[in-house]
Amino acid sequence: MNDRFEIPARLRNTSLALIAVGVLALIGGIASLLTSHVDTERARFWSVLLHDSVFFTLITAVSIFIQAAVSLAQGAWIVAFRRVPEAIGANVWIFGSIATVVLFAIVFTFKDSHGVNTIFPWVTPAADDHIIHGKSAFLNKGMFVGFTLAAVGLWSYFGIKFRAMSIAQESAPKNDTKIYWKVFRMSGVFLLVYALTQMSTIPWLWVMSIDAHWFSTLFSWYTFASAFVSGMSLILLWVVYLKNQGNLGLVTTEHMHDLGKFMFAFSVFWTYLWFSQYMLIWYANVPEETVYFKMRQQGPYSIIFYANFIINFVMPILILMARPSKRNYFTVTFMAMVIIFGHWLDYYQMIMPGPLGGNWHINWYEIGIFMGFLGLLIFTVSRTLSKASLVPHNNILLKETAIHIA
Repeated sequence: MNDRFEIPARLRNTSLALIAVGVLALIGGIASLLTSHVDTERARFWSVLLHDSVFFTLITAVSIFIQAAVSLAQGAWIVAFRRVPEAIGANVWIFGSIATVVLFAIVFTFKDSHGVNTIFPWVTPAADDHIIHGKSAFLNKGMFVGFTLAAVGLWSYFGIKFRAMSIAQESAPKNDTKIYWKVFRMSGVFLLVYALTQMSTIPWLWVMSIDAHWFSTLFSWYTFASAFVSGMSLILLWVVYLKNQGNLGLVTTEHMHDLGKFMFAFSVFWTYLWFSQYMLIWYANVPEETVYFKMRQQGPYSIIFYANFIINFVMPILILMARPSKRNYFTVTFMAMVIIFGHWLDYYQMIMPGPLGGNWHINWYEIGIFMGFLGLLIFTVSRTLSKASLVPHNNILLKETAIHIA
């Protein structure tokens, strides 16, 4: 069994080329920032960086959540490819660090020509803005910095720690369960951390506070569902790639079927939350709430609004519902790429309308920055995968995963 991954030259060169594209796009964006006096263009420069850094941070952090949830459930099915979410989660510190720099730069330095922070309006509220002033106990720089550092720091710690303990298990005495139960206990702690960050405060601060006059009690769950299905799709893409390279011999069609089921199920769950949030606001018809969807559904973002629904719900439910489609490598690979792009668009329409208003466009800068982050993801995860065996030897559930039946 080939349990070591050697990075193919083609993959390494592709990742470096994508990173180069991202760097060139960033340089071009900086040049435009320095020469442009248009407020929306300056806001666009930072908003694109915010969009991609937050999106990639959250979908990598989901891999840690998946490890913790399966560990608490004592599930064996993931052991066959556990090194993949471990490698993704171990690199959350890179994307989290980038996101932290971008977020702090926006909060502490960004202002338009009128001295207003148009990305996070709570930073420079008008004197008569009673709504934002009423939220100042939570929406302030101190809380923003504290929660951001705590979330990124804890996600990074657990991501690195879970992988380190998994590798340490290989050199432990045969059938020793000390590390196994330590991971079990730490998984419970991480889920508490995750509940207090990703499933509550962090989406409020990083994304929802862009539209500071608006709020939704479902928003954190909505962003979690979007990140989860994207993260599961990312794991599937790596599993398929490694299988094609002759690795992950323990992974069978049954494991792929399970990944496909999660992609399908959480596409439906995301849609449930999307509809619940939208329907309640539409039915109540309260101006303070409907303003959020007014621009997105009936305004200049309507094409993204409806594309979001088609890509992230209609396509998964039509294509992934049938059992054979979830066991077909081409189909699940295609749908994984579609889902990741669809939820990248989902985060785009969450973030951009606030700072840009109707002046949105997706061209070389947006695509270039996305490609740069994608290249960085490929480069870092592939390097991490190559540093240890892809088979978690001595894992007490290894035999069970080898005979797994979906």
